[in-house]
Amino acid sequence: MRASAFHLVLVAALAAGVSVPAGALPAAAKSPAPATTASAPATAATSASHAAPAHAAAVVSAPFWSGHPDHDAFANIQKDRLAKAKVLIDQLVAVKGRRTIENTLQPYDDAVLQLDATSSQSSLISEVHPDSALRAAAEKATQEASAFTTELSLNRRVYDALAAVDTSKADAETRFYLWRTLRDFRLAGVDKDDATRQRIKELSEKIVETGQAFSRNIREDKRQVPVKDASELAGLPEDYIARHKPGAGGHIVLTIDYPDALPVFSYAKSESLRYRMYMAYNDRAYPKNMATLDSLISQRSQLANLLGFTNWADCVTADKMVGSAKNASDFIDQIVAASGARAEREYRVLLERKQQDVPGATVVNGWEGSYWSEQVRKSNYNFDSQSVRPYFPYDRVKEGVLGVTSRMFGVEFHRVANAPVWDPSVECYEATENGKLVGRFYLDMHPRKDKYNHAAQFDVRTGVEGKQIPEAALICNFPGGEAGDPGLMEYGDVRTFFHEFGHLLHTLFAGHHPWCGIGGIRTEQDFVEAPSQMLEEWTENPEVLATFAKHYQSGQPIPAELVNQMNRAKDYGQGLGVRRQMVYAKLSLSIYDRDPRQVDTDAIVQDLVKKYQPFPYVPGTHFQCAFGHLEGYSAVYYTYMWSLVIAKDMFAQFDKTHLLAPGVATRYRQMVLAPGGTKPAAKLVANFLGRPFNNAAWTEWLNNDQKK
Repeated sequence: MRASAFHLVLVAALAAGVSVPAGALPAAAKSPAPATTASAPATAATSASHAAPAHAAAVVSAPFWSGHPDHDAFANIQKDRLAKAKVLIDQLVAVKGRRTIENTLQPYDDAVLQLDATSSQSSLISEVHPDSALRAAAEKATQEASAFTTELSLNRRVYDALAAVDTSKADAETRFYLWRTLRDFRLAGVDKDDATRQRIKELSEKIVETGQAFSRNIREDKRQVPVKDASELAGLPEDYIARHKPGAGGHIVLTIDYPDALPVFSYAKSESLRYRMYMAYNDRAYPKNMATLDSLISQRSQLANLLGFTNWADCVTADKMVGSAKNASDFIDQIVAASGARAEREYRVLLERKQQDVPGATVVNGWEGSYWSEQVRKSNYNFDSQSVRPYFPYDRVKEGVLGVTSRMFGVEFHRVANAPVWDPSVECYEATENGKLVGRFYLDMHPRKDKYNHAAQFDVRTGVEGKQIPEAALICNFPGGEAGDPGLMEYGDVRTFFHEFGHLLHTLFAGHHPWCGIGGIRTEQDFVEAPSQMLEEWTENPEVLATFAKHYQSGQPIPAELVNQMNRAKDYGQGLGVRRQMVYAKLSLSIYDRDPRQVDTDAIVQDLVKKYQPFPYVPGTHFQCAFGHLEGYSAVYYTYMWSLVIAKDMFAQFDKTHLLAPGVATRYRQMVLAPGGTKPAAKLVANFLGRPFNNAAWTEWLNNDQKK
């Protein structure tokens, strides 16, 4: 997942020519081509297609948290940035005479740079800082930046000024940037009357506040699951049991953070414990977020109506690769149809395995799915998921992520000692290429009180060539981080680490363009996950894993045969997993594609589980309350599967026997990652593939169980 706070527009109005492929599974994709696009840059460190502006000041390269500001200082830094942005916009509007790139587009982008820094850094700090006063200050700064951004996106004088700029002799990136910027102004409602624009502004500000409340309720829900006695932990890994010793009075208490919860679902022999954890985990932020989500749905619907759309789903998909809510729905329907046979086969296997231990069983319940899937992997594939955990201690996995990507992409990573960070557990690294600083990133990787409790990459500073280097942060909740704890990771954790690091590399490599507004990861949202999903493939390769997956006690590399066993076993449940993703995708779409008065989130969840999954709906759960994507991704959770189709196609271009070789990886970096938002995503992919993307590789992946 990628968390990005800065969006110039709230997506709306006409799609300005965006079209989508025929059929829902994307056989190909088309995007607007207002100008001939430039060739891909050679390296991340030198990727600007033209030199930095002559007036550019010294490059900003100090870590963003320098000075360790308290809440007042942090608030003042953000106010100063917004004040600078206002001055730049006022100067832009006041220009007399001929509009040029230098006197109009450049100050506009400089203002975007200030807004980007405020939004990105405030969003991060509001989710991770241990000081509640600082988190509150960051939330307020995010609201102020969003209000400024919305007001700017509705400013007709700024739009008219930008529209008057002649870019006929400009380079391709500049032409594309201005074209997209003008389109986005129109999508935001800049052409509406004064009263409508004022209402859009008010609603947009409310949506930000409501979304923050939704996320805050998830983050602050710290309910616990008591354990009756140590016998209830039977089946769980030894290191897990060691981390959960009885406290005062002999009581053992588990949290609902996923390092505690997920192993219970997979390994705990106690059905009672699995059930209690399931009910608590799938009820996070309930009941608070029921009303909060309803408000968010209503507010977004009202905004869509003001912008000329029937519903928010059509509004938010207007600038995506998919193009419309109907196309997204058709895509989901085709994924559901394609995965049905495999999901049914896998469920029959699951039920048959349960019946071996529970004669007469007629159903596998939600809190049992992971447990019996693990038993299937043991009995049918001779694989125990716990057998690989000793090869995945956190520190070695971290070294592996850094080492593998360093070899692939030709960069070096260096730990920065005593760097300014928001918590002592956070590590800071710098990426260099041929001795030049490419970017900086932060790893905040273990659970902490009041910290964001999922996994995501957060933008920190969008790189602009000649002005500032890119910075990003990984925020995860992996095992480890305490003295004496090796932090043995599940294989799924390893994939997550690679996935999130894929976002981070995208941010760093794409942060070397002359314009902030198209630097970093500013492609269409339904492409954003593809590079990260593709990087997960490296975790399945025995050669790659042998470079870092070493037993935490003996130091021996993970045996290739064990990796092969893991891969065969891992693929079991693929169809069920796709169906589960479609529950999320259709829920995301369904709550936003109709009149809010017709939305009953409990009823929609229950109906989708019944239609898409063989596991019965579990009454008393309200997982939508903790489904953070309903705020951040709103109606477009389908993007994960859409991106996966693209990721599978791109990965098919690599030589699976030499995944660490830089050849194809270098071309991929240059043609897909480094361009950032300087071209439509479909064109980036087509440039790399030599053709439009299709679903052949994805379909082969889905049907791979029939080859075994």
